[in-house]
Parts: sequence; C-alpha cells; structure tokens
Amino acid sequence: MMFWLLVGELALILEQFLFSSDAAEELKQGIAKKNHELVFLYDKNLVDEVWNKSRPKPPNKPIRVHDLKYAGVDVASKLLSLRSELADSGSSAIVISMLDEIAWLLNLRGSDVPHSPVMYAYLIVETDKAKLFIDTSKVSTEVMDHLKNAGIELRPYDSILSEVEGLAAQGANVWLDISSVNAAIVKTFNSACERYYQSLESKTKSKTKMYDDSNGWSGGPTGIYRVSPISLAKAVKNDSELEGMRSCHLRDAAALVQFWVWMEEQIKKNVKLTEVEVADKLLEFRSAQPGFLDTSFDTISGSGANGAIIHYRAEPDSCSVVDDKKLFLLDSGGQYVDGTTDITRTVHFGEPPLRQKECFTRVLQGHIALDQAVFPENTPGFVLDAFARSSLWKIGLDYRHGTGHGVGAALNVHEGPQGISFRFGNMTPLQKGMIVSNEPGYYEDHAFGIRIENLLVVKEVDTPNRFGGIGYLGFEKLTFVPIQAKLIDLSLLSAAEFDWLNDYHSQVWEKVSPLVDGCAREWLWNNTRPLVKL
Repeated sequence: MMFWLLVGELALILEQFLFSSDAAEELKQGIAKKNHELVFLYDKNLVDEVWNKSRPKPPNKPIRVHDLKYAGVDVASKLLSLRSELADSGSSAIVISMLDEIAWLLNLRGSDVPHSPVMYAYLIVETDKAKLFIDTSKVSTEVMDHLKNAGIELRPYDSILSEVEGLAAQGANVWLDISSVNAAIVKTFNSACERYYQSLESKTKSKTKMYDDSNGWSGGPTGIYRVSPISLAKAVKNDSELEGMRSCHLRDAAALVQFWVWMEEQIKKNVKLTEVEVADKLLEFRSAQPGFLDTSFDTISGSGANGAIIHYRAEPDSCSVVDDKKLFLLDSGGQYVDGTTDITRTVHFGEPPLRQKECFTRVLQGHIALDQAVFPENTPGFVLDAFARSSLWKIGLDYRHGTGHGVGAALNVHEGPQGISFRFGNMTPLQKGMIVSNEPGYYEDHAFGIRIENLLVVKEVDTPNRFGGIGYLGFEKLTFVPIQAKLIDLSLLSAAEFDWLNDYHSQVWEKVSPLVDGCAREWLWNNTRPLVKL
C-alpha cells in the first residue's frame, strides 16, 4: 500500500511501510491545510512498477543468536515481562516493528542494516503465543531451535498485514506504538476493525454504533495507542549488558591507541593521508580486536573546515588531505559481539592557535561538567544539557546539536527514549543502567570543528542528604582514550577540572595499558602522564 500525494503539478509517492502512522497523519494534516488530499493506493506499489525485474533482492545474510552471557536475560523472561505489561494495559496483543526492539526481545542479531546488528522482521506477541515474520532463509537450525524453545512461531515476512487483519477479526485489543509502527499496519488494523463492526451490525440488524470515549468501539477489537514498553526496558541495561559494554570499550580503546600512534608517525614522515585513508586505517585496527563485527556508523573523519560539518562524511573523490596545521576531528565507533562504542576525539598535529585552544578547553569544561553531574531521580535529560554548554555560553559560543543520545548494548548506536538535548520535549527520566553519550562541541563554519565524546552509564550516587526522600544519580565512564593535552589551555581550568583530567588519564593508563605494548604503550604513557599546572 502506498500514499499518492498530489501537490499542484508535483506528484510524490510515499511508501506506507516506510512512514510511521504518526508521521503519515502529520503529513496528511499538513497538506490538508493547503487543500490537498492524501490518498491511499491499494492495488499496486508504484516503486515496484518502476523497478520491475531489476529491483535488488533484499538482504538475506543469516541471523545469529545473541549469547545469554551478553544478553543477561533469556527470551522467556523478557516475554513474560512484556505479557505482564499487556495484561496491565488491557491488551491482548502487541505489534512490534522497531528492528532493535525485536532483536533485543528475542536475543537475536542480524546484519540487514549497515552498522546496526538487526534484521528485517515484524513480531506479534499475544498473551499465549508469539509470531516472528521474517525471511526464513536467514534462519539457521541454531536460531530455529532458539526460537522454538522460546515459543516463537515463524511466519513469512510479507504475511504481516493478513495477520493484523486476523487479530481484528478475533476481536483483539492490539497495542500499537503509532510513533514507530508503520502506516500500513495501522491502516490495515483500523480498516479490519471497521469491517468487524459492520459485520456485527449486519448480523444484529442494528445501525446503532456503540463508542468508547478512549479508543473508539467498545466490546470488540480496538487499538491501544501507547509507546512501546520494550523501548524503556531495552534502554535500562542489565549487569551482563553493562559488563559487555565495559569490556568492548577497553578493546576499542586499545585499537584507537594503536591507530593514533600510526597516524602521528605518518604525519611526522610527511605522508599525505586523505580523510578516507585515515578512516580505512582505523577500521583495520578495530577489525583486529576480538569480537569486532562492524563499525557502528560511518566514520566522521574531518580535517580543518570539514570538521565543522557535524555529520560530515568523507568521500574518496572529494575528501581532503589531513593538514597538520589544522584541527582534525574523528568521530567513530564499533559494533562488537558484546557491545557498541561511539567516541570522538579532536587533535592537532602541529601547534594549535590560542583561539582553538580556548574553544577546545571550554568544550572540555562542558564535557567535565556533565560527566560530574549529580541529579535527582526522575530528572529528564534536557535538564542536564546546560551543564555542557555553560562554559561556552560565558563567552557567547554554543553548538547546534544535542549533547547526548542513548546507545544500545550490541545494538543501535543511537537509541531512545532517553537523551540529553536542548530540545526539552523529551521528558523521559534518566534511570540507573541507561547509557548516554557526552559530546559537547564547537564549530566555526569554513574553519574548524571540535567535539569531545565519551559514553556514560547512569549510576546511583551516595549523597549525604536525600531531599524529598529520593535517590540521586550520576555517571560512570565507559570510554577510556586520552584527551590531547596540547589543545588545553590549562590556565582556564579550575582545580577540580584539572584534577578530573589527571584522574581520567590515570584511569585510561590503568585500564588500557595492559592491552597494548611497544610503541603503543609508550604513546599511551606519554599521553596520560599527570599534567602540572604552572
């Protein structure tokens, strides 16, 4: 099913399977204000018509079981918890379409989406059964046994709509997260509900419709529109997931240490390195680490002005050569069997100007302020955003992106519902076990970019007082890679900030030095030695 949108003489095709129900409704209302109408097409997919027989085949790489030692909780226990949520909400089934939610719930991982270990699938969980809609050619015997033991039935991927229609025909109350479930599923369910009641009216020869104020019809199938309960459950990591994240971050740090040694050597030899060559070499070092699977996103390798482009991607035919007289920003991450990493470091291979040192130092001060933040339970992330900007604000500077995003455990590098951002609409409280990034920055268009990023775990903090009888939270660091000292104006740092920096580097040395040797170990020591404030 598709949308066919007519705007003047411009025709736009919107695939219902690619738009959430919320997004489609927002679009529908938006164009209605211009006296246009969004019309559903049911008989054909125009994109398929264009592709004809040349359409590429969908990915079919095998999926794998995510080992329980990394997942921490078995599938049966996760389903039991989800079914308890269904019962509390009055739902008899839930349709799940977010790929990372399906992967997390079933302890499965795939490779259908670049950089994200997920597989194309839908999942319907009912009170007494569950059905996974997937291309069965990707399901090995091991995965089949894993699913069978958890009571999961397999169905063809393209049979999801007929199954949704069947739920309505059975009179089911279906939990639908319309912010993520696609428009095709919601439209199909609602249409099937209408047919159910029309049939009921016909049988009873009554034209009186009975409505319930909250969700339409009463006494029959209804849609229960709520945020998926899996989103929050997935965001709060268990002990095994956290242990995997800690472990993979140390191996990732070892790869980065080896990489920075190599890069500095190349720069000293006046070797001309392109931004793409740098990213490719970093991938080599990461690939040598145990458990490495893929990058967690396209590496942002930006020299000089390219570093000021927040989501820059270097291309072979247009990228720059790394300039030792300019700032170099490297934002990268890895997918490991036990966790996901995301780190940004900004360095200078020559002598940085005072302006850049001041900007870098103020970004660092914001990074430290957020890292050390202590806050009450039930605090949403946007409350903490100003911690990271305060030092920049003092001299009239700022940055145009959020300060932190949620990160999955061996899953998507960006996940919700939590975040730290100036966009204050997200009221999700930070909770113990959540992982967020800490990545303040500063960017001067056509000149340079600065960002310093670590990943943090929300933890409980023992405070002398508990005002209001509630607990307090803070952060534990996951990322342990040196911050370049030559870019720091030590005169701007307070005593507490100075101590934080030396303590952080002491931890980096302690945790990472056992994983490297030779020149990499020497480089690590030189870049983590205690600084002395003159």
